Amino acid sequence: MWAMRRMAGDGEGRRRALTSYVGRAEDEDEVRRLLDVGRLVTLTGTGGVGKTRLAAQVASSLTRDFPGGVAVAGLGELRDERLVARAVADSLGLHDTAGRTDLEAVVSYLRPRRSLLLLDNCEHLPVGSADLVAALLRDCRDLVVLATSRCSLGLDGEHILAIQPLSVPPEEVGTPQEALTFDAVRLFAERAMSVLPSFEVTEDNAASVVRLCRRLDGLPLAIELAAARVRVLSPSQIADLVDQGSGVLVTGLRLPVERHRTLRATLEWSHSLCTADERAAWACCSVFAGHFDLSAAEAVCGRSGNEVLDAVAGLVDKSVLIRVDGADKVHYRMLRLLREFGGRLLAESGDEPAVAVRHRDHYAELIEQAAGAWFGPGQDEAFERMTAAHADVREALSWSLRTPGVGKAALTMATAMIEYWVARGAAWEVRDWIDRALDVLPPEAPGRARGLAIASLCAALHADLPLAKERLTAAEAVEDDEAAPYIAHARAFVLMLSAEPDSSVHAAAAVRIFRERGDARRQMHPLFIQGVALAYRGELPGARELLGSMRRQCEEAGEDRYRSMALFGIGVAEVCFGGDVDEGERSIRTALEIDLRGSDVLSAAYRVDGLAWVSARRGQWTRAAGLFGTAATLWDRCGAEPDVAVSTAHREFREATRKALGDDKFDAAFSEGRQRSPHEALSGTSARRDDGTEDVLPPLTPRESEIARLVAAGMSNREIAARLVIARRTVETHLQHISNKLDFANRTQLAVWVENRARGGPR
Repeated sequence: MWAMRRMAGDGEGRRRALTSYVGRAEDEDEVRRLLDVGRLVTLTGTGGVGKTRLAAQVASSLTRDFPGGVAVAGLGELRDERLVARAVADSLGLHDTAGRTDLEAVVSYLRPRRSLLLLDNCEHLPVGSADLVAALLRDCRDLVVLATSRCSLGLDGEHILAIQPLSVPPEEVGTPQEALTFDAVRLFAERAMSVLPSFEVTEDNAASVVRLCRRLDGLPLAIELAAARVRVLSPSQIADLVDQGSGVLVTGLRLPVERHRTLRATLEWSHSLCTADERAAWACCSVFAGHFDLSAAEAVCGRSGNEVLDAVAGLVDKSVLIRVDGADKVHYRMLRLLREFGGRLLAESGDEPAVAVRHRDHYAELIEQAAGAWFGPGQDEAFERMTAAHADVREALSWSLRTPGVGKAALTMATAMIEYWVARGAAWEVRDWIDRALDVLPPEAPGRARGLAIASLCAALHADLPLAKERLTAAEAVEDDEAAPYIAHARAFVLMLSAEPDSSVHAAAAVRIFRERGDARRQMHPLFIQGVALAYRGELPGARELLGSMRRQCEEAGEDRYRSMALFGIGVAEVCFGGDVDEGERSIRTALEIDLRGSDVLSAAYRVDGLAWVSARRGQWTRAAGLFGTAATLWDRCGAEPDVAVSTAHREFREATRKALGDDKFDAAFSEGRQRSPHEALSGTSARRDDGTEDVLPPLTPRESEIARLVAAGMSNREIAARLVIARRTVETHLQHISNKLDFANRTQLAVWVENRARGGPR
């Protein structure tokens, strides 16, 4: 997903779109009425008519009507039906672990809540969208779905509202003031002012503006494309060009509705105004599923230097590409309709296969670079780059799987960096990519044994031990020395989860071989397994030595995520096996502090559960019960089961706590703990202010909470920087961190979340 970049870089553009929202008052009222009487409302209409913006406007106004929250899941970046449920899970911040499918995780989360789900851009994934919505409405009785699509979903009980273009004036309009009473003219004027601040509708140009808006049938996208040309052309010139091209541009098209032809004509006209290099870049850049930077554009265009830069700049000027400012570099995005148009041009040119290969190779290289930087101080930056590129990593994987003969590339990409997918909460997704790649590869394909071993590891992460053992057996049957440490790693993990002996032996073998190969990153998890396995065998000194070595290696490398794992392992050894409880608590608390700086909810669940064990060891039974409740909320969010993940310690300490308190007191403390944030597990204090609202909005820091509230108040990055007397880039960096933690795609989602927290809604 492009959540991080969209939050940080696209904010001001999105704010302009919200504050300059034109017309649709009657449509808004009708959508709200339909949502009151039905559970599925689908906004239909041609591309560019404004369905998405209308749906977002309505959804943002209904937060108080849906105490379970308003979620926005955009499908525009997806090209794979299998990922529809994953997109919804992402929008809800759900991690996909412990053997549940994405759909099961979403249903489990939404079933007890009265929520609104906005499902945007369904038309290109009709089967996946309809199947998902049908399942959700069947199993989640209080859920309401608002969908946008160019056609209906075809489900029982669906209320369909066809969205019409904006109102246009009659041919003869009197004054500029009269023209501006029509929504199409107002939209043109506002968008024109955004590129030319001195622009206004006057007596001299009103007739031309009206003629243009009528010619474009009031289609918002067509009007915005035309308005972007005001920087270099007058309204009269733009209208003349559209009129001159209209007859030729629609010739031969077999489109059923006049406004479809109008939009196609507008796109053709915009294309005709581009230079040859800009047209080529438009076609090549249509391959991107999400946001992309200049280096990615150069890669898919097969060229570098000023030639591509000038073409991209020209496309930004013509509003074909939208600039997205980030903390360190500028990215670009292309509206889906423009992407589809460019895709048709690319297919017609015959260059589509070559561009797809260059796209795939670029993201394969990006994964390789991120993997190389993961075990070190560049880890957070690597995670951000991967998160920003997630939609296109998915597209590259999907293309490789559906193209004969290139499945090996998909397997290499999917298995290169499991840590990223797990940290993102998408372990199930990468497991699916690996399994699909293995399915298309012949038995003798190089790397198959390694892929099978990593697939076994992924199955074990979901506690699917039968499949993990099956994959492991298949990997061991292939003679491939390159796969030996991966097989040993998977075998060690499977044995540990199965409570069988010798897991430390296999883990030690994996550590030794990875060390011989100079692969520090892949030594870490086997080291953790080896250390914890020794503790279970009663060899506490050996466990301390190994886990301490793991922690020191991470500290020397400037790495945090595996350091958190090492610290948690030390805590488990000390707390659960007769060691120093104070040292165990310090280690687990430090691990939790690391986890709460990022987005790894699953790791945070382990740590909070561990702090509950500490309290139970000390006889602090009420605090222990509360921490078990806080951990339970985290386990629920990532779909994991503590009875599987940390089975023995969790069960023993929880049962001891319940026995000490009795059922009623335990349940009361547990329920109260469920309402707390994991930050309170560190502080032991409430994060609420005297007025009942939260001063800190966990998992955000105090400064991030302050910025989040200002975003919710409608302030731009520039205004926030001025208010807080900090640099605008600092604001953007904080917003990147917020998006990383909450996995939000835009400022509207953040505003909704802050509003929910202010009134005690879902966390």
